[in-house]
Amino acid sequence: MSDAIQWPEKQRELHNHHMDSSIWNELEFRDDDIIIGTYAKAGTTWMQQIIGQLIFNGDAAVTANDFSPWLDVRVIPKEEKLGMLADQQNRRFIKTHLPLDALTFYPAAKYIYVARDLPDIVWSLHNHLFNAMDVFYEMFNDTPGRVGPEIYRPPADPYEFWKLFLHDEYPMWSFWENVRTWWDYRNLPNMKLVHFNDLKKDLAGEIRELAAFLDIQPEADKWDAIIEHSTFEWMKANAAHVTPMGGEIFEGGAQTFINKGTNKRWKDVLGDQDIKEYIELGMRELGEECFNWVRNGKAGQDNDT
Repeated sequence: MSDAIQWPEKQRELHNHHMDSSIWNELEFRDDDIIIGTYAKAGTTWMQQIIGQLIFNGDAAVTANDFSPWLDVRVIPKEEKLGMLADQQNRRFIKTHLPLDALTFYPAAKYIYVARDLPDIVWSLHNHLFNAMDVFYEMFNDTPGRVGPEIYRPPADPYEFWKLFLHDEYPMWSFWENVRTWWDYRNLPNMKLVHFNDLKKDLAGEIRELAAFLDIQPEADKWDAIIEHSTFEWMKANAAHVTPMGGEIFEGGAQTFINKGTNKRWKDVLGDQDIKEYIELGMRELGEECFNWVRNGKAGQDNDT
């Protein structure tokens, strides 16, 4: 790769109830590593499932839980995560929710960032957090080393959660800076940006694009299995198999974690003024090109009818 390329450099460490970015300083990268970046509930588990199916040739027994750790999550001991990755003989695929400027960047690795429209994220995140059991909050708040405020169960009304989230009044990391830091490096040769809407619209086509980007050539007779095992319907039917911890820390179990996979559950809740406020804020935070992509995907229009 050209020495003239301006590669991202780590600018800071990010610590909160969920994450500690400093673990990335200790990872011994391999040249074929795959890093999957997202904001929470933007399609993370879905992308891990797709990449796992590509790497393992459509093997239905492969799970992200066994092969693809969330490296920067605090509640799993550092030694366990780093040891798991060191022992793997397969091509590794690693999850992060960090903004790119808090991530140790390795130019030989491949990076995939998945985005989703913010109202869809918020409605999915509300389901995730509201249905989390008390042990979930105890785990993230009470694990030693937490920096910053505790995370708490959101209001029962998703609209109240939306207003808190939009104005950064709920204790999560910033959606806007997360997207912006990855978008700024979208043209790197080892970076691919993917949108939730585009996965829904043309899953097979998106998987083939990902395979080409990752230089993976599955056996010809395995494509049907790869695509089938990457559908939301298959993941929902096998939720306990693909959900972190088997969904044991959520009311309703894994079926709550792999919830609906649909967009626009907010359309009868958010009014015209709410949408106007969101658009004005998004344009200020991300700029027109990035914000339009975040809202709609590469098609430039609403893909979920």
